[in-house]
Amino acid sequence: MDVQSTCRLLCLLVIIFSYIESVAQAYDYFDLGPYNLHSTECPKECVCPPSFPRALYCDNKGLKEVPLIPSRIWYLYLHNNQIEKLNEESFVNATELRWINLSKNKITDKKITKNLIKNFKSLLYLFLEDNELEEVPAPLPESIEQIRLARNKISKIPEGVFSNLGNLTLLDLHHNKLTDSSIQAKTFSGLKSLMQLNMAKNSLKKMPVGLPSNTVQLYLDNNNIEEIPKNYFAEIPRVNFIRLNYNKLSNTGIPANVFNVSSILDLQLSHNKLTFMPHVNGHLERLHLDHNEIKNINGTVSCPEAVKEEFDPHFPVGPRLRYLRLDGNEIQPPIPLDLMICFRLLQTVVI
Repeated sequence: MDVQSTCRLLCLLVIIFSYIESVAQAYDYFDLGPYNLHSTECPKECVCPPSFPRALYCDNKGLKEVPLIPSRIWYLYLHNNQIEKLNEESFVNATELRWINLSKNKITDKKITKNLIKNFKSLLYLFLEDNELEEVPAPLPESIEQIRLARNKISKIPEGVFSNLGNLTLLDLHHNKLTDSSIQAKTFSGLKSLMQLNMAKNSLKKMPVGLPSNTVQLYLDNNNIEEIPKNYFAEIPRVNFIRLNYNKLSNTGIPANVFNVSSILDLQLSHNKLTFMPHVNGHLERLHLDHNEIKNINGTVSCPEAVKEEFDPHFPVGPRLRYLRLDGNEIQPPIPLDLMICFRLLQTVVI
């Protein structure tokens, strides 16, 4: 075989293998399984895009009831309708749902058939924002990874509702009616994988108890919190993002070293009643103290201990703070020299 023929053969093989790979990837993407690509099974009220056969779009249709969901569906979009109830008749065939968006409807607790949601054994994401719920729906499937319940009327978290949800990574309860009595010591027990907890815009007066030790992001903005218990953040040693904006925190309600935790990288304390900068850890990178009652900053007193990582001897020694917001206080420019001497990595100071 001459060189030209060999080249042609190699080109042909490349084309064949490329085609086979692209077909394989296409089927992988659609993940059709045993279902017919040309299936026309689709509720008349909804849209079933041929390019995404596992999805069913029934959003913005003015629906008052959930239509019969085909068995092939994984991704179900029912948001922005007038749905008031969830019953098993609509979901009798939908045994493989992974994603359900029911936000912006009129769903109440009493009109969700018992065990309906728990029976979705493959469910990963549940969106029930902007409904009429007064408590966290229960029971829930052990498979679930994200629950979004913002902007409801939730004041009750049933006992044990989260106890078996070891896969849950995100729990969004912001803009509800939670009070301190809504949260017990064991409310969040079982959430061993939880990373983000959002309880902003509720009616909490105290820091919530019993948070999962793996919590990374904690949102508690717009509550009525006045104090933080000593060693509170030592109980959640992986937390690196904390939002406590729009509360009633004063320096007397903040223990001396409560924020001196090496895991905390972003700390937001805007719109509180602080009169001086709290003590922070040298690992902190972003600090929001705007709109408090701070009159001056003493960089020498506030300066945390230097940070030097043994595994990276070339990293600059000293506190890691890069962003500091101080506007809305009573501080007058210029920026104090001792502050700049301490935080030598500062890139942005808003004053």
